[in-house]
Amino acid sequence: MKEVSVLVGGRAGDGINNAGALVAQLFNHLGYYVYMYTDYPSLIRGGHNFALIRAADTPVGAYNDRIDYLVALNQETVTLHLPHCPDCTVVANADQVKSLPRGQTVSVNAIIKEESAPPITGNSAMIGAFAKSAGISWEIVAEVFHRHMPKAADENIRVAKRAYDQVQTARPVPAIPGPAHSLFSGNEAIGLGLVAGGLSAYIAYPMTPASTLLHFLAGNAERFGMKVIHPENEIAVILMGLGSATAGAKTAVGTSGGGFCLMTEGVSFAGMAEIPIVIVVSQRTGPSTGLPTYTGQADLQFVLHAGQGEFPRLVVAPADPGEAYLWSAAAIHLSWKYQIPAFVLADKTLSEGTYSVDYEKLGTLPAPTPVLWDGEGPYRRYLDTPTGISSLAFPGRKDAVVKVNSYAHDEDGITTEDAALVTRMTEKRRRKETGLRDELNQYPCVSVRGTADATTALLCWGSVRNACDEMAARLGLRVIQPVVLFPFPDQQFSAACHGVKHLIAVEENATGQLAALAREHGVGAEATILKYDGRPFTPEELARRVQEVITP
Repeated sequence: MKEVSVLVGGRAGDGINNAGALVAQLFNHLGYYVYMYTDYPSLIRGGHNFALIRAADTPVGAYNDRIDYLVALNQETVTLHLPHCPDCTVVANADQVKSLPRGQTVSVNAIIKEESAPPITGNSAMIGAFAKSAGISWEIVAEVFHRHMPKAADENIRVAKRAYDQVQTARPVPAIPGPAHSLFSGNEAIGLGLVAGGLSAYIAYPMTPASTLLHFLAGNAERFGMKVIHPENEIAVILMGLGSATAGAKTAVGTSGGGFCLMTEGVSFAGMAEIPIVIVVSQRTGPSTGLPTYTGQADLQFVLHAGQGEFPRLVVAPADPGEAYLWSAAAIHLSWKYQIPAFVLADKTLSEGTYSVDYEKLGTLPAPTPVLWDGEGPYRRYLDTPTGISSLAFPGRKDAVVKVNSYAHDEDGITTEDAALVTRMTEKRRRKETGLRDELNQYPCVSVRGTADATTALLCWGSVRNACDEMAARLGLRVIQPVVLFPFPDQQFSAACHGVKHLIAVEENATGQLAALAREHGVGAEATILKYDGRPFTPEELARRVQEVITP
């Protein structure tokens, strides 16, 4: 693999994410596939922030342990990272970095003053200096600024050019054949998938790492022809979402684990009242406040069992933006067909990571339609049918009395405590799960990657799959990733595991939650590799730990 990695570091408030995004676009325009990860503390200002940008000639979805370029906006970046990259090329801000054993510097303050530019353009100087150090042509730099900073392109280009001219090319990065790809974060892909599924309303209270989904949809609400609402808390979010769906709008809500805790009673409401709703849960490190800006996979069992009582649900866990797009759309479609809550279970690594995506190669998933009332005869909101699916009508529909009831109820929505009727309506809802399970056999619910006939396989879910893919390619292993986690795809999972003699579960939690789920369905992992410090696996770290497990 031909690849290069860059670390851009500074303080919170220094615009590290934007600087990283511009570096990613530079590599994108050189023909590389890109992945970017951001590391930042839960602070508005201060603390150490850094972005890791990895570019390669093949698709990548994880950062690695190597740093080829260090772009230091402050002294702390040099102190923390330079000891770990003895061979990296360094470009630093001379105004902030007073001790630099090696590398090149530019005085950002002097450039800004000479160009009469606002201080916010300072990072553009560092991008220009990096680009020259990496041997990237000025034409590409100017194009990136024009395309990705159009509001203030001219002044940023002036500042970047001054810095570009002040440094020397130290380690050229060659261009490679191929077009630039679209760069999307996981949350943007989720948002686009929801829109593709017919989303009419998105309701959320900001909670990292789901917040950027709210920002993305709010910023594009007019373009997408939808409503985006920010209520006062997560209880209001789920109840407003249920009301919106009851009125006939395809609705999604979004949060992370702590906010989802507040939504669980509303989830049960959706189960009993058979209200279609999509719930995006992007995981971070818990429990409680935990690490608000770091990743984890510890909410799987919570999402599988959230809400009192028993009712059908759909839970999908995409690994990359392509899956996020396709399965977010599928979540809308299936939620509305079966009138159930559907979950898109992501994590910080996916939600806030930036990836190269070629949507023309994604394919499609089936798009079933909801069952709408035909207007014939009296309308019964909870009509007992062979499939368990009752036809939908919405308040205001002529000749339809629409009753929504969180109590046990009859076919008309009238509260009941009759034992036989309660049993019958419970079985009605259970039939929907049976139908959903059967329909999902038409979907690619389990992904098998790597060496398909390898007898040693890694069992993983969510964004961890990307590190597993790379490591498996090096060691000749199979990778098995259930995308649908409920209803669990027993047949596809069993087929994916055929011929596997050694199954190793790889998860970012402390208890092996997917491994436990697989055991419930008759497949046991003989070993687990777990990580729960809030940071994602790198392929190198995972390779070391896998070899410890498989080496006698």
